[in-house]
Amino acid sequence: MSPARVPDDAQRGYIVPVGGAEDKAHDVRILRRFVEISGGEDASIAVIPTASQLPDTGERYEHLFRDLGVREANALPYVERADTSRADWLATLGRATGIFLTGGHQLRLSTILGGTPVAKLLRSQNAHGVSIGGTSAGAAILSEHMIAFGEEGSTPHAGAAALAPGFGLTNRVIIDQHFRERDRLGRLLSALAYNPFAIGLGLDEDTAAFLDPDDVLEVIGSGAITIVDVSKLTHSSMAGAHQGDPICMTDIRMHILTNGGTFNLHTREASPPPSDPQ
Repeated sequence: MSPARVPDDAQRGYIVPVGGAEDKAHDVRILRRFVEISGGEDASIAVIPTASQLPDTGERYEHLFRDLGVREANALPYVERADTSRADWLATLGRATGIFLTGGHQLRLSTILGGTPVAKLLRSQNAHGVSIGGTSAGAAILSEHMIAFGEEGSTPHAGAAALAPGFGLTNRVIIDQHFRERDRLGRLLSALAYNPFAIGLGLDEDTAAFLDPDDVLEVIGSGAITIVDVSKLTHSSMAGAHQGDPICMTDIRMHILTNGGTFNLHTREASPPPSDPQ
């Protein structure tokens, strides 16, 4: 699913994948920053807790955002595809200045919301300047290609990553979450072997990529983001590999960026945090 066209007189909103387990009790810096880019005290935040099967997830995020001073925060608990045609909930999404998808299971998001008026409106809202973020499963589905599930480990293998269509807010990245904590380098590399156009983003927990309208990514959080650039890939054995075979990939570039570091998706240039020694 490709991104919606940005009107000539508009800027795309921020796209904010979070690696999961974001701080909700102390400095809350990721959610606080999301509120800032969504309008601050004038923000209207729509929360989509569909990925979670816990009944109180939406309510918990409503309270979190209200405690951060937003004008309103409303959870839209889509649990079946019929819900996606509810005019009142679509109206809430339509007036939102920020939309946040919670964690859980990303296939719940794709099977319940994929191809519905909600998914279409998310792309349109982002193209018209609305910031859209998600944590864990909610992060994975933001891009065109989503890692649905896969294997742990550092070595890429054929079949180590199963891909499914995401919401398509951007086609420039493939996102993996809980990255360092669950040893997911191999499955991200496997996904990139299928699609060497994209840039891989491996998000540690409590760490977010704030992708601005100019496609410059800033890292916010206590962990790191592993950026895997395969644009100069000279060889991949994926095409001839059998299920479970290790994949040979040559000339891969990798960056590890911490809080304040940036990466330009157009120039593919990484910059360390301003306080880091050069």
